[in-house]
Amino acid sequence: MKKRIFVILILLITFILPSNAVLKEDSITTTLYILRSELTNAHLEMEKQAKQTKDSQKQLFEQITQILNQANQNALMLYSQKDGYIFDLAYACHEATEQFNKFKTQSKPFQKILRKNNIEVARYDSLINYLQKMPKQYLDERSQINRNVCLTLAVNIRRQLKETEEQLQQDQRIYDMIESRLQSLNDYADIRYQEIQNNIFNNLADNYFSILRSFNREMYQTENTVKEKYKPTPNSISQWDSKYIGFLFIVLITWSFISIFINIIFFRFIFTWLIKKSNFTKIRDRFLAKRTPIIMAMTVVTFGIFLGIIRTSFAQNFFTMASGLLMQYTWLLGVILISLLLRVESDKIKSAFLIYAPLIVVGFIVIIFRVILIPNTLVNLIFPPILLFNLIWQAYVIYKKHYRVPRSDMFFSYISLTIFVASVILSWSGYTLGSVQLLIWWVMMLTCILTLNCLSQWLKSWGEAKEMEKKPVQKNWFFRLIYKVVLPCCGVFSFIVSIYWAAEVFNLSDTVWEIFKYHIVDSKEISFSLYGICMVINLWFIFNYIVKVANEIMEARFKAKDPTTAASRTVMTRNVTQALVWAIWLLGSLHILHVSWTWFVVVSGGLSTGIGFAMKDILENIYYGISLMAGRIKIGDYIVCDGIRGRVSSINYTSTMLEALDGSIIAFQNSQLFTKNYKNLTRNHGYELDTLEVGVAYGSNISEVKKLLKENVSKLDCVYKKKPVTVLLKSFDDSCITLKILVWVNVLTKALDDGEIMECIYKTLNDNNIEIPFPQREITIKSITSANVKELEENTTSENK
Repeated sequence: MKKRIFVILILLITFILPSNAVLKEDSITTTLYILRSELTNAHLEMEKQAKQTKDSQKQLFEQITQILNQANQNALMLYSQKDGYIFDLAYACHEATEQFNKFKTQSKPFQKILRKNNIEVARYDSLINYLQKMPKQYLDERSQINRNVCLTLAVNIRRQLKETEEQLQQDQRIYDMIESRLQSLNDYADIRYQEIQNNIFNNLADNYFSILRSFNREMYQTENTVKEKYKPTPNSISQWDSKYIGFLFIVLITWSFISIFINIIFFRFIFTWLIKKSNFTKIRDRFLAKRTPIIMAMTVVTFGIFLGIIRTSFAQNFFTMASGLLMQYTWLLGVILISLLLRVESDKIKSAFLIYAPLIVVGFIVIIFRVILIPNTLVNLIFPPILLFNLIWQAYVIYKKHYRVPRSDMFFSYISLTIFVASVILSWSGYTLGSVQLLIWWVMMLTCILTLNCLSQWLKSWGEAKEMEKKPVQKNWFFRLIYKVVLPCCGVFSFIVSIYWAAEVFNLSDTVWEIFKYHIVDSKEISFSLYGICMVINLWFIFNYIVKVANEIMEARFKAKDPTTAASRTVMTRNVTQALVWAIWLLGSLHILHVSWTWFVVVSGGLSTGIGFAMKDILENIYYGISLMAGRIKIGDYIVCDGIRGRVSSINYTSTMLEALDGSIIAFQNSQLFTKNYKNLTRNHGYELDTLEVGVAYGSNISEVKKLLKENVSKLDCVYKKKPVTVLLKSFDDSCITLKILVWVNVLTKALDDGEIMECIYKTLNDNNIEIPFPQREITIKSITSANVKELEENTTSENK
């Protein structure tokens, strides 16, 4: 009984104390002593943490104060927004929703600490309860002392944990209060976002023809709105005052000139002087031909770096927002210039850049609209004619420069022209914000495409310089992973990312995501969305890469192990790998596209019977093909089938390709090679027995002839030395004694070797005056007398009568 109590006690302490716990010892006395030590250390650690908690409480109070102040600022900013200031409202809503999302993320660790503390309190409650109920009569004096000390320490630790719990609960109430405020602010921001979306998708303004008919009135209203918007507020200091906008443009112009000056000095003078001194003529000529575009591209990059420095250096909301938007614009402009530098010849870069110029200008105008938070009335007044002008400009540059621009850039320019046409129609119909949204999407889409195109061209150039395609798969697998998988997958997702990115400007991201997840086809048998299609396409790139790399790795391994059988084993491994990998891709794709397995099984079962009969011969050939690839025949073997002699050039599941000696390609079904007696001439050692015949005259010394032929033929290099030459008497023919020479020659050079051996036989017999008989015919001519001639004439005359 006592042992059972000890075992239960040890088990309970083990399960109750996952940390600061004890394990099974030799006795309960030792266990209690170790528990006392662990609790003492825990108590000391709790006292240290209590001191740290005071400091953390101060930091927490400062954090809460900062969050509340920011929430109050966002609330006042959001609740004071007027109608007609769509960009102001979008900025205010964005700040409110972003703070709420960040707060929810930041509060998760706090809730985790609270849950962990509650678990610790419950653990110590169980420990205290058990120590209090532990029977003392079964413990010795030392164990009782340790038990009392453990109980005291556990009570103190629990008390400290409860104090921490009370403080955490108080903090939790504060966090709940803040979350409630931010939640209500976020809900109101969502309502105002609905107004923005209505302005985008609903025609809430007059079409531009109506604006032109009342142009003076519209100008008057717009002038008053602009004055109200940008007129400095007296006796007040605001970070969004109009003077900050002017100061921002002064800063941007200054840094842009600094960027231009730095790059002109470096590339036009310093780098040009250095490269002219070098011996690399090709690089020097390419640089000098593209020097101006290089200066432009590096100026944009330098300006983008300066914008990043401005964004981190100025703790001012307007500068932060404006520099962030301008950095997006410099990204677009930079990738266009760098992509043209990598892809386009030096004499065509200017024309290619002019193709993108209208979109670059419109993108800059849209960015400026967002930076200065332009009023709706001004957008409705000036943006439609701006779009019309850029439409005409885009069509003009396409007409003038299309023959000097690469096809890919022309494709993008035609899409830009289509976007301009749609935007002009929308803006002149009154959907001005819809046209802005469409242009923002295409600018961001083109940015993603050209970024990937720029990376792809750079990787391609780098790979060609390093000759990556010629290197073994062990050295180029990572390059191919980036070039063949990562970039194409990013290209597929760039369509979704660009739409999501553009929609986030007016908080349409949730709506767009619902569109992506919307099932275009939704039935019991199959159901898929646009996002699912993108996933299937990306999986194809991944599995295609796996197939190719796996096949090349196995091919290299087979060649290193046994070059003679590498080709056939590679074919078999490639076929098996492709079947396995693409089967996995197919199953995964069916799952992503929500194809019903019941429907799939029914359809496949219904087709299996008819397909089975139709594919009987195909399946038979596949079976025999696997048997052949397992080792019966390998690529490079010389075989004879149906009297056709040739080299095996390929083996697949259905047929075997034979390259005949005359150069023709003949395909044999795999089943034919099994049903017919084919000969594999290179299966053993690559030599075959060649039989040649020669006749000698009767009366020749046969033993001497056989000896001479054997000695001279054996000296030839084409004869297989491991197998002796044999000369046999075959038959007694009409005009000669026929001898048979058996000699082993190389399968690959049999025809040439036959000629060399026959020449040796003739020379041997001729040199030794041994006659090679041939068929002869004797003709006897008799003399004719005059009497016979007269008799012949008389006979001829009588016959004529």
